Amino acid sequence: MSKLRNGIYVGIPLILMLAIVALVFIPFRSDSTQGNDIQIVDVEVGDVISSFPGEGVVEPQSEVIILSPASSIIKEILKEAGSHVEAGEPIMILDPSPIQAEIENIHDQLEVKQNALRKNRLNARSTKVDLDYNVQVKNLRIASLRSELADQEQLLNVGGISPAKYEKTKQELELAEKDLVMLKEKNSIKLQQLEADEEGLRLQIDMQKKVLALKEEALGKMIIRAPSAGIILSIRGKVGEKVNTDRLLIEMSDLTSFKIQGKVEDDYAEQIKTGTRVYVDLDNESLTGVIGTVSPVIRDRKIEFDVNLQESNYYKLRANMHVNLAIVKAERDSVLRIPAGPAIGRGHEHQVYVFSGGQIVPRQIKTGLKTDAYVEVTEGLEAGDRVILTEISSIEELDELEVQ
Repeated sequence: MSKLRNGIYVGIPLILMLAIVALVFIPFRSDSTQGNDIQIVDVEVGDVISSFPGEGVVEPQSEVIILSPASSIIKEILKEAGSHVEAGEPIMILDPSPIQAEIENIHDQLEVKQNALRKNRLNARSTKVDLDYNVQVKNLRIASLRSELADQEQLLNVGGISPAKYEKTKQELELAEKDLVMLKEKNSIKLQQLEADEEGLRLQIDMQKKVLALKEEALGKMIIRAPSAGIILSIRGKVGEKVNTDRLLIEMSDLTSFKIQGKVEDDYAEQIKTGTRVYVDLDNESLTGVIGTVSPVIRDRKIEFDVNLQESNYYKLRANMHVNLAIVKAERDSVLRIPAGPAIGRGHEHQVYVFSGGQIVPRQIKTGLKTDAYVEVTEGLEAGDRVILTEISSIEELDELEVQ
């Protein structure tokens, strides 16, 4: 009986020691979870994002409308509504005859105006020659009168002519000088008029050339092509129908850039605001966007909104693709964080166990933003610290644990 008691006294402590070794020391041999009870994590720098879920469908970011480039007749329709087209692919052909006739008419008008411009320039040269000649004649007349007046002044001094004749010559000189001034002024006005006429003709020609360029550009658009890859939504018109300039012919979606049509439960209505950040889960990749337009109408207890993507032309985006959304409530960038776990309870002050110098020691920490995935650490830890994430209240009475 005494041997049995001794065996019990010796066996029970031995069993307890083995249990402690199995519970504590063995799981600490690796940085990852080795059992069901102990989880060890590293403190790292990263983002902590608090969000709520939504769902969305990828849609073309915009629609494209194609107008008739000129008045014409629909000659042929190559694609139907619902067809997928690539950029530059022909959709419709318009009859080019009417615009070709307009181009020929503009060429004729241009030739007439250019001929008028040539005549105006020749007329201006002729007029300038006449004006210069008249000025020269006036100058010669004035020079002759001045010479005559000088001779008469000498004769007047010696009594060779009467003062009346001298005064008459003097008056003729004054009138000739005034005539010259007036002639020069009239010549200047005439030349300015000729320049204005030429400028007006040049402007008319330039305007006609611009109209011609637009018509020739429109002629090149009589084969209507898709401006980008997309899906034809509707075709307005039929073969043989007359269409006017700027008449709506084709509506199509633009598949070069996309947005997300999202929706969430109306419980989150207060948090759905324009500019709110959204993360889009796309084949295990995350695209960033912001909420744009929010629909004021609630359908089936869902709030609908647009998400404008930073990478709207991302190569994996496809029209009508269903995606999961994470709408951000709060976010911390590049902060210390650890995964969420039992060691972090409610509140912002916690005691955790940290590996330090080959031992496990308690550490008081403070936390900030908490999510289901990560917890922001504001005080008490540094990047690279190794923390026991599992709560170990069963060994709270131990001051420290040695790591083997």
